[in-house]
Amino acid sequence: MVALAGEFIAFRRITLNNTSPVYFFVSSITLGTMFEGIVTVKVGANFYNYPQFFQNSTIKFGSVVISTSDLLMFFCSVVTLLILAYILQKTRQGRGLRSVSFDRDTASLMGINVTRTIQFTFIVSGALAGLAGVFLGINYTLYPTLGSLVVKGFIASVIGGLGSLTGAIIGAVLLGFVETILISLVGSGYTPVFTFLLMLVFLLVRPSGIAGSNVQEKA
Repeated sequence: MVALAGEFIAFRRITLNNTSPVYFFVSSITLGTMFEGIVTVKVGANFYNYPQFFQNSTIKFGSVVISTSDLLMFFCSVVTLLILAYILQKTRQGRGLRSVSFDRDTASLMGINVTRTIQFTFIVSGALAGLAGVFLGINYTLYPTLGSLVVKGFIASVIGGLGSLTGAIIGAVLLGFVETILISLVGSGYTPVFTFLLMLVFLLVRPSGIAGSNVQEKA
């Protein structure tokens, strides 16, 4: 419901007016800040922890130690990604979604309901965001400004290739490895600086990302 409300409040008018895509980015930031403020006003800027649903233990793979909660999140994430990939590649709604993301006008001429497709996209993204919030709450303390982690997701998408599910996965894994190495070398304080530098390097050298493709517009 929150995702649908965001689509109606912040994105519907921009879509109908065929406004510059830059406004989608600005609207996203504004909407995120607004929701963050509402949560802060309603529940305060306090820290919250989930109740422990199961006994968390660790499993050793040689010298690598992994907690059972991390393994649970990993397998749930893999299943979720497989379902998402199936929806995008094999279902009519998924193919319509990809068509709308490429060219809304052409998709509309082909009989695709653009508004319904965009609403479906927001429902799916809202469900994925909720699932990510549950995963974060299992291992970490929750607080209203935790939404700033979205920036890391955006950086991973830029590195992997915007608009590519495979690219997003590759970018996220690569970013995780880089951050882990940087934390051990320079500490957590400087890690965000190098993370943004890595994104800038990809924007300069390969703007389409690792798995992205350059789309040539014909006159």
